[in-house]
Parts: sequence; structure tokens; C-alpha cells
Amino acid sequence: MSKIQRAFAHKEGKGKAFIGFLTAGDPTIEQSKDFILEMERAGADLIEIGIPFSDPIAEGPVIQEANIRALSAGANTDKVFDLVALVRKESDIPLVFLTYLNPIFSYGYEKFFEKCKAVGVDGMIIPDLPFEERGEMTELAKQQGIDIISLIAPTSEERIKMIAKESTGFVYIVSSMGVTGMRSEIKTDLTAILNAVKEATDTPCAVGFGINTPDQAKAISKDADGVIVGSAIVKIIEKYGADAGPHLYHYVREMKEACK
Repeated sequence: MSKIQRAFAHKEGKGKAFIGFLTAGDPTIEQSKDFILEMERAGADLIEIGIPFSDPIAEGPVIQEANIRALSAGANTDKVFDLVALVRKESDIPLVFLTYLNPIFSYGYEKFFEKCKAVGVDGMIIPDLPFEERGEMTELAKQQGIDIISLIAPTSEERIKMIAKESTGFVYIVSSMGVTGMRSEIKTDLTAILNAVKEATDTPCAVGFGINTPDQAKAISKDADGVIVGSAIVKIIEKYGADAGPHLYHYVREMKEACK
């Protein structure tokens, strides 16, 4: 069983998986490490790490601003690899990068995935990677034992089963149209999407985009295998900076409890 599969494994009292996201290097690489460990202590089952990028097209204002803060503080791809290495000295929690094609291309595809394996990255989310063009990327990642996480959007109706059948790690189901950001209400018929995915694959399904309250997490985790929260976590880091640790712990603990 891979580390990502283990994050979704059903154990008595564990509930559904809680996945937290942060932008690496916001406010510093060292503090990002501390925040990851704090979220793990609070019950997070898997952590998504955003590689700072100047044009994160899938992100709303909260995460865009986190990218700007991290880049301004000197964060780059090599320093994000250093972050993973620091976390791996203290934790075996599954780690998944969220990045875009340009940073991977600039680094060099083979070199990038070799480095991912060397430091201990388990998976990759690439929002601007078209499904039809994922062949080379998927093969390079597979050679290093790294899952490319498939994204399924509300508009993917006819493509859901096709994408789901090729999925590895987990399926990232986008809850709402548009970019990331906290939403007061999620109107998408997630049950229908989840049912379609589960008909096509045994790969676990996690829902992200917009989720930020325990009530939302509780409702979504009834059908989904996991809940993903990004902007609400990044907002806490924006508000408290280096002192965000205890606030992250409290928030993640509350959200994880809602997933049980």
C-alpha cells in the first residue's frame, strides 16, 4: 500500500481523509515545515504543497497572494525540495506537490521527477496538464513511483469515467466552477459526480475548492473519501504569519473531527 493509499485507508475512528494545502515558503521555508508538522499533529492525513509560481491560473486571490509572498521571500523549486527533505526528517505523512507545467518544464521533466523521488514526494497535481497530453508526464512520474493526481471538474460529465479509469493516488474532484477560494455554499451535484467516478475506479475520491467550514466537511465526507482545504488554511497563515501554528492546529483539528 502506497503512502497516499494509506491516507485513505478506513480505520476505526479515523473517519475520512483530511487533506490540507499550503504554499511553500509562505512566510518562510522553515515555517512551512513547522506548519506541515502542526497540521499532521492535528490529524491531517495528507498535505498538498504548492510550489510558488507567478501565474497560478487555478488559484483565487488568497493563494495568488501567498504565491507572491513566497516568491518575494526567495522561495523557488529547489527550496521547495529542501522543504520536503526537512519534513521527511521528522514525518512520513504523504506529500503531494501542486504545481504547473511551466515550473516542471523549466526544471527539466526527468530531473524534476528524479528529485521528487529522492526527497520523498508521493504525488503531483498539475491543474494545467490536459488529460490527452499527460502520457509523457505520467510515464516519467510512474518510473519514479509518483502518482499524477487526476482532476475532475463539474463540466467533465462525458469525460468523468475516462479520466477516473486512468487515475492513480486519488481523484481530485473540483467542487465548483472557477478558481480556488472559500465559498459559503457549494451547489454542484457532487453525489452524481462521486457515483460516476466510483463506477469507473476504486481510486479514492477527495473533494476540494471552496470547502472551509466543519459543516461543509461533514456533509461532503458522507460520500467522498476525503476533503481538501486550501484557501482557508492559507488565510490563517496570511493573518498570523510566523505565529500561525496554534491556529492551524485548532482549525485542522476541528475540520478533521467533522470528517469522522
